[in-house]
Formats: sequence, structure tokens, C-alpha cells
Amino acid sequence: MSKPWVLGLTGGIGSGKSAAADTFAELGIETIDADHAARWVVEPGRPALDKIVERFGETVLLDDGQLNRAVLREHIFTEPEQRQWLEGLLHPLIRDEIQQFLEAAQSPYAILVSPLLIESGQNKIVQRVLVVDVPSEVQMARALQRDQVSEAQLRAIMQVQLQRDERLKHADDVLSNAADKAALQREVSRLHDYYLTLKGGQ
Repeated sequence: MSKPWVLGLTGGIGSGKSAAADTFAELGIETIDADHAARWVVEPGRPALDKIVERFGETVLLDDGQLNRAVLREHIFTEPEQRQWLEGLLHPLIRDEIQQFLEAAQSPYAILVSPLLIESGQNKIVQRVLVVDVPSEVQMARALQRDQVSEAQLRAIMQVQLQRDERLKHADDVLSNAADKAALQREVSRLHDYYLTLKGGQ
């Protein structure tokens, strides 16, 4: 059995990456989410968490020993050098976690879902890039409703992500997700049929 080729799936916050990925998964495609990998590497008992506590103190822990993401976010969004330190620690660990998953995948192609696919250089390990795209105002409205974050915090997150037109320049395929879930499912199904005909993503 040949090794599956890898599709990178990305899009800004609130664009519907997860909904698209879930639909691919329903069609039998193995997917790994870089955000989930980022959570696994800081689980209690993993070395990364100890290093984070060493640097920022016990305040970054919840009572149950899990990482308090909100507190950590405060640190890294206000101090760029802290964010760089954290990325330097976590990115190699996340990369290993993702690599192991992709090596073991059995579906005809596998998907790496990552909001920072291009910014983090993870696009180097994929053969093709699919961008889930929505107009910026839809993106803002969905993210505010879903994540219960302040508009200022949302803007800070969007600042770290590529601008929409920049992201689209990297796309091999674009999935427009401005309509409803049924439209998204039809579009994913069409792309899936197409992807099954590709050799190595090309």
C-alpha cells in the first residue's frame, strides 16, 4: 500500500476549517489538527508543560494541573519575545507529533489541519494546500459568537494569521464557506472525488 499524500487544510479563525475537516473525516479520510497536537504536547506529565511552568510560574496552571491557556495567552500576546520562546519550544514537538500521525495514516490521502499552516512553515510537509475562505466580516462574526473572546483578542489572533489575500496566494484549491453546512458538505464531497484521482497530490 502506498503512503498517502498529505493535504494541508487552512483558513483564518472562524472560517470553518474544523467543519470542513470533519466532513472529510466522515468520508474516511484521516485528519490531524495541529491545534490538537499542540494540546497533546502540553498535557500534564509531558516535558513541555514543566518548561512552561518553569518560565512563567505556577499561575499558568489550573487547579487540576492542566495548562491555563487564558493566562498563558495574556503573557504571549503582550510580549513578543515570550511568544517566540514558546514557539521555539513547542513547534518541534508538534511537528514530531504530526509526522508520526501522518506516517501511520492509511487513507488514500491524509489531512493536516492548521490555522498557521503557511506562517509556521508546515506547508513544507504537505503536497497540496486547500484554503477554506470566507469574507472577513463573516469570519469575525462567527469567531466572536463561537469563541466568546473579546473583539480585541480576536483582532490580536487575526494579526498573527496571514491576511486573507496572502493566504489565498498559497492555495492549490479554495473552498468558499460563506453559505450553509449543506453547501460546505457538497463542496467537500466534490473535492474529495477529485483528490482520489490525484497521484501524490498533483
